[in-house]
Amino acid sequence: MNTSTGYAPRNYKIVKHKDKTLLEVAMGPHHPSTHGVFRMDVKLDGETIIDLIPYFGYLHRNHEKLAEDMTYFSTMPYTDRLDYLCSMTNNWAYALTVEKLANISVPERAEYIRVIIGELTRLVNHMLLVGFYINDLGAIGTPLLYALREREKILDLFEWASGARMMCNYLRFGGIREDVSDEWLASCNKLVDAFPYFLDEYDQLLTGNEIVISRSQGVGVLSKELAINAGITGPMLRASGVNYDLRKTDSYSIYDRFNFRVPLGQFGDCYDRFMLRLLEMRESITILKQALRDIPKGEIQSKVPPVLKPKPGEAYGRIESPKGELGFYLVSDGSVNPYRYRVRPPSLINLTLLRDLCIGHKLADTIIIFGSIDIVLGEVDR
Repeated sequence: MNTSTGYAPRNYKIVKHKDKTLLEVAMGPHHPSTHGVFRMDVKLDGETIIDLIPYFGYLHRNHEKLAEDMTYFSTMPYTDRLDYLCSMTNNWAYALTVEKLANISVPERAEYIRVIIGELTRLVNHMLLVGFYINDLGAIGTPLLYALREREKILDLFEWASGARMMCNYLRFGGIREDVSDEWLASCNKLVDAFPYFLDEYDQLLTGNEIVISRSQGVGVLSKELAINAGITGPMLRASGVNYDLRKTDSYSIYDRFNFRVPLGQFGDCYDRFMLRLLEMRESITILKQALRDIPKGEIQSKVPPVLKPKPGEAYGRIESPKGELGFYLVSDGSVNPYRYRVRPPSLINLTLLRDLCIGHKLADTIIIFGSIDIVLGEVDR
């Protein structure tokens, strides 16, 4: 508060740019239209974006340095907090890296359960992306609430399996913490069988909607070349037409046993990024049906020493998380905690192109471009 005038300081200023007078506005870090504690400074010529500077770091938690002073086991629950919508896949990427570093095998049943919870997590993430994206377009209420309704059903399964709905801390090196019952699998089958009807409902409600089309098509176009050069991954990359999915290229876990397509966009605009999430949810259902049909009986945990001390060396493990390539880089010096611990977060990498996507568009378009990237600030500001 400016005590001399009684007015709060303003979050904008007038700046000169060549022969024009521009308005520079600070959006955030608590702007209601941004997805988390994020700020971007935009220069406007009327309503047109001339320049944009993103600012990160408001949610920094020192995740990587903390992990270097903790045992390998103790870090697992902290990975839940990276992308708090996708704790199961966060656990998976970290577990896979430690297993690679320490040469730990995973029983077949545990691999199937990992795939099942991983694809359920993808459904949760993509549902929320679509719901919040439509919310950013101005359709407040119905689409987002439909998504939250379906999400609750999956969170019930997560709670049943792990005891928690969001911070699940479910995976362990060499397997999973607890087995799932036949009743759990039956409930999961029921959910998977019913889910296409929800997607059909969403398709009918949104994909042909003239407002969604007019606001999304041709907005925030990301070329194939720029996406590759910038290291973009996940649905954002595939929406630009690049056929790259780690479930296919790496075939980690047991993904080579499942038949599924990799949907691709054509134009790389907001509409393609929105549509790709809907198409990927249908492919996740295809994978889930196969995994639930073929899951074997057996052990869920291999024998792992109670105090893990991997031999000196390094390992990089990665998975196709719902937002893109989530990777962990670990260096072992033979002690109980990693000498170096590094996260490769898809949210941060994908967000680096926000400026390129927004310049030349209107201020209102910036919000939906930002929403189509799909980030969680806990992963950006590790």
